[in-house]
Amino acid sequence: MITKDEAKKTIIQLMKYGVIGVINTLITAVSFYLLNTCLSVPYGIANAIGYVLGVINSFIWNRQWVFKTGTNVKREALLFGCGFLVCWILQGLVSLLLLEGLGWKNLPDDTIPFLPMKNAGQNIVMVISMVVYTIANYIYNRTITFKEHEKNELS
Repeated sequence: MITKDEAKKTIIQLMKYGVIGVINTLITAVSFYLLNTCLSVPYGIANAIGYVLGVINSFIWNRQWVFKTGTNVKREALLFGCGFLVCWILQGLVSLLLLEGLGWKNLPDDTIPFLPMKNAGQNIVMVISMVVYTIANYIYNRTITFKEHEKNELS
């Protein structure tokens, strides 16, 4: 049974994770948009650069502020990196399904009437797949990367 204090801690942690997630999303999305839409960098390369920038920011802030760890930084960085790769592959599979399987790469530039843009389908898919990534990444980091710290802190 989860205690009231544990529930409160989890809610606060989720809120902090959400703040970092919004910042990471902005870093990733703005990087992707500038590279893909403004500079015509291919989708995969723009996506990778955006995610690398976001994951660096994410590790620093999650370690220092969300999960507040003081344990082995190398171990956490390795686990965090592995989690990033697993979730990024999942994000890539979602992107592939939407772009190629459902044909969203061919969406017209005016798909969003109030925000016409070049490569509208790719930008829409990026946002959707980022949501999938974020949820999977939180679950991974909470249960694997920073799990030991949480056990120690709750005891």
